[in-house]
Amino acid sequence: MMLSTKSESDITSLAPSSPSRSPKRPVYYVQSPSRDSQDGDKSSSLQPSPMESPSHPSFGRHSRNSSASRFSGIFRSSSGRKGTRKRNDKGWPECNVILEEGKYDEFEDKGFVRRFQAFIALFSFVLLFTVFCLIIWGASRPFKAEITVKSLSMHNFYVGEGSDSTGVPTKMLTMNGSLKISVYNPATIFGIHVSSTPIDVVYSEIVIATGQLKKYYQPRKSHRTVSVNLQGNKVPLYGAGSGLTISPTGGEVPSTLKFGIRSRGEVVGKLVKTTHKKQITCPLVIDILSTKPIKFKKDACTYD
Repeated sequence: MMLSTKSESDITSLAPSSPSRSPKRPVYYVQSPSRDSQDGDKSSSLQPSPMESPSHPSFGRHSRNSSASRFSGIFRSSSGRKGTRKRNDKGWPECNVILEEGKYDEFEDKGFVRRFQAFIALFSFVLLFTVFCLIIWGASRPFKAEITVKSLSMHNFYVGEGSDSTGVPTKMLTMNGSLKISVYNPATIFGIHVSSTPIDVVYSEIVIATGQLKKYYQPRKSHRTVSVNLQGNKVPLYGAGSGLTISPTGGEVPSTLKFGIRSRGEVVGKLVKTTHKKQITCPLVIDILSTKPIKFKKDACTYD
C-alpha cells in the first residue's frame, strides 16, 4: 500500500533512469594517453563512451572526470620538479626579464662626444704645433748667412786669334782661376745648407769664365772658407775683342764677377725651413801678367 501511494509524477521521473526501459545502445571506448608517470612511459586508459551511460547525468560526471584526469596529469608531472613556475594566459612559463639601464641613444651620444673630443684634441695639437713652428720660424729669420768674397787668383790668362766652331775668325780667350769665399753661419740652433748659382766672370756681357760652388752643410755658429774653380776655354769674343788691348808687356781686362748664394736652414727637421738668398756683384780688373791674387775689400762688392 505504501508503494502504491507514490505519485504518478515520481514514477514518471524514475522511468528514464530505468535501464530496462531504455534501448541498448552500442558501446565504444576513448583511449587517452596518461601523463601521470614521471619516467616518460605512456599507458592507455579505457573509458566508456558517453553513449554507454544509460542516462544523461552520468555523461556529465564522466566528462568532468575525464577532463580532470587529463589536466591533473600536467600539474602532477611538474610537481616533481624543484620549484614551480608561474604561467601566463597562454600556458607559457613566466621568466624574469632583464631590463638594461639607460637607453641606446645614450651610448650613441657618448660615442659622438668621444669622437668630438678626439677631434678637438687633434685640432688643438695641430694648432699648437703650427703656432710653435711659426714662432720658431719667425725667430730663425734674422739668422742670415754672412757671405764675403775674399780673393780671386789667376792661374792662367791668354788672349789670341782664332775662329769659332763655324769658322768665323775672332779673338779667343782662355782663363783659369780660383775664387775664395768666406761663409759664416750665425744661427745658434740650426745648421745651413749652402749652394750657389753659376759664378760667372763677365767681360762686355760675355761670360769668359764660370764655375759653381758645390753644395755643402755648415754647422751652427761656424766659419768656413770655400774655394771655387773658374774656367773658360777658348771663348770667342767677337766684336768685344776689338776693344781689348793686349801687348807682350801686359794688359788689363775690366770685368765683373756675378753669382748668387743660397742658404737653407732646417729649423725643425723638414717641417720648418728658413731660406736666404744673396746676389753678389764684384767689379774687378784682371792683369794678364800678374800672378798675385786680386783681393776684394769689404765694400768692393754689393750683396743684395
